[in-house]
Amino acid sequence: MNVLFDLVTALLIIIGIMLLVPLVFFIYLYIKDDRQKQHSILRNFPVLGKVRYFTEKIGPELRQYLYNNDNEGKPFSRKEFQDVVKSGKYKDRLVGFGSLRDFGDEGFYIRNTLFPKLRTELKVDNEPKIRTRIYVEEGDNLFSRKERSEERLINPVFLTDDNAVILGEHTCRHPFKLKGLIGQSGMSYGALGENAITALSKGLAMAGGTWMNTGEGGLSQYHLAGKTDIIFQIGPGLFGVRNLNGEFSWEAFKKKSEMEQIKAFELKLAQGAKTRGGHVEGEKVTEEIAKIRLVEPGKTINSPNRFKEFDSPASLIHFVEELRNVSGKPIGIKIVVGDLDALEELVAYMKESGEGPDFITVDGGEGGTGATFQELADTVGLPIQSALPIVDEMLKEYGIRDRVKLIASGRLITPDKIAIALAMGADLVNIARGFMISVGCIMAQVCHTNNCPVGVATTNKKLQDGLIVDEKQYRVCNYLVSLREGLFNLAAAAGIDSPTKFERKHIVHKDKLGRVFPLDEILHAAKRTQHQEH
Repeated sequence: MNVLFDLVTALLIIIGIMLLVPLVFFIYLYIKDDRQKQHSILRNFPVLGKVRYFTEKIGPELRQYLYNNDNEGKPFSRKEFQDVVKSGKYKDRLVGFGSLRDFGDEGFYIRNTLFPKLRTELKVDNEPKIRTRIYVEEGDNLFSRKERSEERLINPVFLTDDNAVILGEHTCRHPFKLKGLIGQSGMSYGALGENAITALSKGLAMAGGTWMNTGEGGLSQYHLAGKTDIIFQIGPGLFGVRNLNGEFSWEAFKKKSEMEQIKAFELKLAQGAKTRGGHVEGEKVTEEIAKIRLVEPGKTINSPNRFKEFDSPASLIHFVEELRNVSGKPIGIKIVVGDLDALEELVAYMKESGEGPDFITVDGGEGGTGATFQELADTVGLPIQSALPIVDEMLKEYGIRDRVKLIASGRLITPDKIAIALAMGADLVNIARGFMISVGCIMAQVCHTNNCPVGVATTNKKLQDGLIVDEKQYRVCNYLVSLREGLFNLAAAAGIDSPTKFERKHIVHKDKLGRVFPLDEILHAAKRTQHQEH
């Protein structure tokens, strides 16, 4: 009887504690919020105010996973996100029942032909095979998913030698030959952690026929880990090619140019999401990163918004020529299109001087970044589908289009978007966020805080433990190869034997009323408007 009494007493005490502790905590919060002076809603409604802030905090996650439909969500919809994940994990782009695209909306479409190319008619090089790993799903239930990873030999889907794109073919001692049209856009070590950079490097090397842009943060051992081809980006901060006092160092540049893995250099005049210099929070600037960049550890980095070395088309082109002469390798510039008069002045000088970059990277205003200001990301710089045809057309008007390759970037993460960019004038395409998703990014949009929950955009060692290089490298490879397969599928549908042969005539624009306009007609209308404004 005493034992029963003791048990009941203990149970009542436990229940009392369970009720009392939340009550005390509730009273504490009530008094605390009622007395604080920062937040009006918490002062007037301590309980409901707390609920409001809690709901606001988890709002992005609720929208992403529960409330947004498959075609909603920014910067990428759930469908676009899943397209990348499926390609990387399963090397699969198959869909059932029909497209999720809203065909009532306006947009670009690829013009298919009545007599598409057979697979045997496509100009594709499928040697050597790639040894990768692909997930096979064995069961997908509500509370469990069974799948296994198995080794596969897959086709690389390279361009043939006669269709390969060559940077600096007639200008450099060491031109850069590419048998794939897609590469990784600039992503710096520091903005991304070592695990993410290493997985990207190894995955790209496995796929072959591609490149890895270092971003403006300099060259790290993690970029070199996979032995993939490198485009070394030089931003206004001159990281990796500067003296300790921050001035450009020809000696440091020459050392970089002598590295076999570095195939080309890119001067970053601007970036789509930030027409300014780079920004890295001090907590991300470790001793290692500081050594690579030649800056102070632990101190926030804000690069200049332009190079001090040049301030006009003539001085820019002179600097490009000097870089090419010293390195013997292709030199490019990365721009964001906005001021068309300034762009035309640059193109006119290239025509007049007979000099200029080997490639121009056109970054759309919708491009991504680890950190920028809202006003720059939302409003400055034309989106890629407006900017790219402008640059392509201007180079053609001045008769120098054959001297310059164009690389396009800005949310081009699926084969159809890439094909449209190629038809609009791109020779090659850069992707950043698509590759981030392939190594685990969940679009938490906290890249600038060093708190990336999946260990991609962070230098925090604990958070990076979740990103396993030996797992993610295969997803990078699979995603890239899947993109190349998709491009050849679209080329066949358009009646061409290689995606290098996409032209303006292969795409049309449909408006909301169902009217169809060839791209050339749209460009000519835009050109007439520009002339009238002048």
